[in-house]
Amino acid sequence: MLDKFKALTKQLKKEFDVYRLVLRHSETPWISKCFLGLAVGYLLLPFDLIPDFLPVIGQLDDVVIIPVLLYLALLFIPKQLIQSCREQVEQMRQAN
Repeated sequence: MLDKFKALTKQLKKEFDVYRLVLRHSETPWISKCFLGLAVGYLLLPFDLIPDFLPVIGQLDDVVIIPVLLYLALLFIPKQLIQSCREQVEQMRQAN
């Protein structure tokens, strides 16, 4: 169980690095930059749109809103650009 958690954490860190590169890339469409920025901003906000003290729905907003924003952002980004950023992240990790 702990190994699966560590693997998931490692994958999330890698994806965050990929999205950071995509966000900074000059070929990324502005609409994708907006959606990615909203996803990161919402993740970092100290408060939620729906407070967590509300049973079930308070926790579900984080689980639903962030993936939807990421999905919308990735719809507009060319696949080869994402692949290029993934390769860059992989090369940086191997160099370290």
